[in-house]
Amino acid sequence: MNQPIWGIDLGGTKIEGVILRSITDPTPIVRTRVDTEASKGYEHIVGQIARLVAEMERSSGLKPRAIGIGTPGVLDPTLQTMKNCNTVVLNGKPLKKDVENALQLNIGMANDANCFALAETQWGIVRQSAPDARLVFGIIMGTGVGGGIVMDGKIWNGRHGIAGEWGHNYLDESGGPCYCGKSGCVEKVISGPALEKYYEELTGVKKTLKEIVAHQQADEAAKKTLDRLTHFFGKAVSVVTNILDPDIIVVGGGVGNIAGIYTDGVNALNQFIFNNYCSVPVIRPELGDSAGVFGAAALTNKMESR
Repeated sequence: MNQPIWGIDLGGTKIEGVILRSITDPTPIVRTRVDTEASKGYEHIVGQIARLVAEMERSSGLKPRAIGIGTPGVLDPTLQTMKNCNTVVLNGKPLKKDVENALQLNIGMANDANCFALAETQWGIVRQSAPDARLVFGIIMGTGVGGGIVMDGKIWNGRHGIAGEWGHNYLDESGGPCYCGKSGCVEKVISGPALEKYYEELTGVKKTLKEIVAHQQADEAAKKTLDRLTHFFGKAVSVVTNILDPDIIVVGGGVGNIAGIYTDGVNALNQFIFNNYCSVPVIRPELGDSAGVFGAAALTNKMESR
């Protein structure tokens, strides 16, 4: 049935909820949020999700048949507990089970980067630019670096639930130690904080990435920082392209707003790819901040009620 679909984007500082008219009409009926308040612990976060759902029910007069949740980590498909979450109180916890018990509903759950890729495939730039695309790679570059894979319109999670996690592939030793226990990860080289750190090491001056981008014409260190981004973006994405050979690559997140990614970054990809040319489109997303929560709602398509 073409009925409203519900999604929740669980972030480190906020939990956002949306009710969309249907899978074919992503017009929001309700869109609202509450604070995550992660410092108050895991059980409090589960309670905040329940509070948000109750508010959505009051505002809409509707009851969900199921809810999709985008998470800042991965639900391990074997252990059914969370892992790799930067909201660390979630790690090791049976979040899906606990939310299902709290709401008495079936829950669909996926990493936030997977939700981003799914939304852009279902309603966003992929549908506009490459409607026949079968394999989509969605990138999020901001405070961290993540990715998601959508194949034939469905998220590909992989055996361990980590498909698309290119942010923790090895890229270059200059990135230094990563919280994951390895060194030189993609995330430690081309995330926003990594680029800001690199600039500070060159100059002894702290600047935000936005300031670095603004001063790239007059500031040699700023230019060098952005050259580092585009060079290593191409190198890192070439590995993904060699393995997956996606039909389209969509780049979201704050770092994804930097124009050089789509020129110098694509040129670097062309240099490193294992092919004599590179024709895969590397494009900006269409849905902006809506992609995560919209993608979470899309998880519920064809899910059965509890």
